[in-house]
Amino acid sequence: MSLLLPESGLLLWMLLTFGVVFGILARYGFPVITQMVAKRKEYIDQSLQAAKAANEQLQRLQTEGDAILAKAREEQARILKEAKETGERIVNDAREKAQAEGNRMLREVQTQMREEKDEAIRDIRRQVAVLSVNIAEKVVRKRLDTDEEQMTMIARLLDELNEKPCQ
Repeated sequence: MSLLLPESGLLLWMLLTFGVVFGILARYGFPVITQMVAKRKEYIDQSLQAAKAANEQLQRLQTEGDAILAKAREEQARILKEAKETGERIVNDAREKAQAEGNRMLREVQTQMREEKDEAIRDIRRQVAVLSVNIAEKVVRKRLDTDEEQMTMIARLLDELNEKPCQ
């Protein structure tokens, strides 16, 4: 018996045992193994399809998200533009109101000045009338026959008026 060369009887029984084990495996084991491999392959294919579908859905969602973000930015720009226009309109309205109020106040002041001027003119006319009446009264009291006496009297009265302050 050599270690490297088996005897023929042992070789025969080894071949026979191998054939029986191979037959049993071929009849019962290999179909189960191939069926499991096929199921595993089918599961992997389904997983790959699901991953592709998920990736496509993710791309679609990302595209929709980008579109929504762009729309939001446009809306933000529109709102900012409207706010700016509203602010400018409010400032312009306030400026116009202030100018109108200033013009109204100016007209009121001008009207008041005209009224005060008219009142001053009326007052001066009253004073002139009173002075004229006073002068006439004094002239009437003293009858002046000559022009020289009249001129002297008028000069004297005017001097008196200049010395007296107007009432």
